Amino acid sequence: MIDVVFVVLPDTLLLDLAGPAEAFRLANQALHRRGLPPQFRLRFAGPNPQARSSVGLQLAGLEALPPTLAAPTWVVLMGRPGSTDEVLRVQAEWLAARDWLGRVVGPLLAGAEAGADTDTDTHAITTLAPTGHRLLTVCVGALLAADAGLLAGRAVTTHHELLADLAALAPAAQVRHNRVFVDDGVLLSSAGITAGIDLALHCIQQACGPAIASSVAQVMVVFSRRGPNDPQRSPILAGRRHLHPAVHRAQDAVCDNPGRAWTVNTLAEAAHVSPRHLARLFVEHAGVSPRGYVEQVRVALASHAVARGVPVKQAAASAGFGNDRQWRRARARSVAA
Repeated sequence: MIDVVFVVLPDTLLLDLAGPAEAFRLANQALHRRGLPPQFRLRFAGPNPQARSSVGLQLAGLEALPPTLAAPTWVVLMGRPGSTDEVLRVQAEWLAARDWLGRVVGPLLAGAEAGADTDTDTHAITTLAPTGHRLLTVCVGALLAADAGLLAGRAVTTHHELLADLAALAPAAQVRHNRVFVDDGVLLSSAGITAGIDLALHCIQQACGPAIASSVAQVMVVFSRRGPNDPQRSPILAGRRHLHPAVHRAQDAVCDNPGRAWTVNTLAEAAHVSPRHLARLFVEHAGVSPRGYVEQVRVALASHAVARGVPVKQAAASAGFGNDRQWRRARARSVAA
């Protein structure tokens, strides 16, 4: 199970906390429905046992910043209102968190990054589960990471109003502009507020697979989930901007088992409707045929795997293609479309 530790400081933006936390909770719920164990354990920690949130709600019962972290742990740094000067004048709590990050989290991230290439999971396309420590930042959280000296040489982003400040605080970082979020391996950063949910969904997809991420997006009604290179959207969720349960059932089945020999009939069985009706529903609600959706998911999974360094033949086979030539042809059709 992955520990997700939210670092709560005074005036933490409540949505930066609640949005990602709810996404991780819903992921556990979706796993439970499938008879699988929970993947995430939510923890809330800070320099003080309680903190006032950005909207005035008092957040109490916070655990102390842990002196050690058992693997795997994802540390989440969140935003707070105000100008950069005001943010950096948090002082006691900010400095305590900065010291903890540099002393406890920094070395663990370096260790996780050094061991990242040892993962030989052949099912990484659909069940990639990062086993090391990671640092997730939302909005101003990137400035705290920069102040702790954790961003040198890393690609990172933050809220558009803070990009110049981030570059000044971390001159050795690769500050990315106009990004919803950036995935740099052990460091994942987002622009803020709703982008924190996008980042959480991205992490859920990596750890639990696209079907669970799709389920969470469906419950949260954020089907047009954005990716790290927005305005592009995840091809896996591009046809999810609807509320029709039968189409969602079929799409979930495909994401759960993309390699199955799907036909309109088997998809209709999963959706509990007739094949002809399902074909009409897909075109109306997803903007693509059932066969087109299956190919779309397989192309996306294989392409993501190849981008991560998985051999082409292995990536194509794991995504459900008979050979890499089929994948290349399908990818060419998707580009042409």
